[in-house]
Amino acid sequence: MTAHTVRAEFAGHSGAKLAARLDLPAGTIRAWALFAHCFTCSKDTLAARRISGELASAGIAVMRFDFTGLGSSDGEFSSTNFSSNVDDLRSAAQWLESHYSAPEILVGHSLGGAAVLAVAGDLASVKAVVTLGAPAEANHVIHNFGSHVDEITEKGAAEVKLGGRSFTIQRQFVDDLNAVHLADRIAKMKKALLVLHAPRDETVGIENAGAIFTAAKHPKSFVSLDGADHLLTNSADANYVANVIASWAARYLPAETPRDESEPSEDVVVGETGQGKFQVSVQAGPHRFLADEPASVGGSDTGPTPYDLVAAGLGACTAMTLRMYARLKKIDLGLVSVSVRHSKVHMKDCLECTEEERAGNGKIDRFERVISVDGGAPVELADKIVEIANKCPVHRTLEHDAKVTTRIE
Repeated sequence: MTAHTVRAEFAGHSGAKLAARLDLPAGTIRAWALFAHCFTCSKDTLAARRISGELASAGIAVMRFDFTGLGSSDGEFSSTNFSSNVDDLRSAAQWLESHYSAPEILVGHSLGGAAVLAVAGDLASVKAVVTLGAPAEANHVIHNFGSHVDEITEKGAAEVKLGGRSFTIQRQFVDDLNAVHLADRIAKMKKALLVLHAPRDETVGIENAGAIFTAAKHPKSFVSLDGADHLLTNSADANYVANVIASWAARYLPAETPRDESEPSEDVVVGETGQGKFQVSVQAGPHRFLADEPASVGGSDTGPTPYDLVAAGLGACTAMTLRMYARLKKIDLGLVSVSVRHSKVHMKDCLECTEEERAGNGKIDRFERVISVDGGAPVELADKIVEIANKCPVHRTLEHDAKVTTRIE
């Protein structure tokens, strides 16, 4: 299975169809996360897409959805409020449990962060909660209504421009925000908490992060997003946040089963992440990482290139083979490091090639390997080290013809 995104629909709190996207990792799914977007935003913001994509590359599947009346979801925004958003989150968690697996991680951005704090204690499956630029109290968003607050109170509703779009805000929305008190819910939720907040967030001040952190019981963590804005519009900030979440959440997820060498080897699974032009996620057993191309050829440089991985395979195999030999022969050999450089050279310029090979007109792949031994390689073993290095299985694979078979599923 490759990393991909699946569209889904489910019934929200009012029965309206809510639009969702499921970001699925390549290979085995470690856990499911639910992502709640910011006030009047959607599931498709840069932050939501980047964070979900990066979590998927770490083996964590993510469900992100549009709250009632927003994005591609049905329903009237004017009839919603904070409590209905919390109910939508419950509906999403129930749907996820019925169709895939109950969520173990909740991630909420801005007011979505307040929503996950409000609902976390009610979801037994949730082990970890993450907030991004979240207010400590839901009614913090009322300041966005500016001079319209009095009109909403007196007339029962007002048209308010938020993010360049007009929304009808009813008095019940404001009343509901004022009725919510998160401090007690945060203290009682009994979940691991990660608070991420930008010190210079101009939309939700950093003091909110302090209040959330203070109200929560341990285990709790705080990460400062220095230089980031409230919406995480810089992709580098969004990627950083995703990496932090994935690393932090792993502590609260079941440990992955190590590979059993007595069983047939598992496939190495590589899938596009949808992030950037070339980025892919790689899963080798319980191990996951990204591969990419450098910026000079249009990539995002978020991981090693394919040829970097080939070179790494040769270097790793060389070091392991030498260590096996040293242990077998009881040789006191210092720690081994291997430097590998890949290049393509014209056959006529290949000094290591045979005369027949140098007579060719094409190019050949050349891997230059330099072996270093901590404390220096014993002079009397230099030739033997080279001999044993040349017997490494990956070296042999590269120097001999291999067969690659391909099929389409």
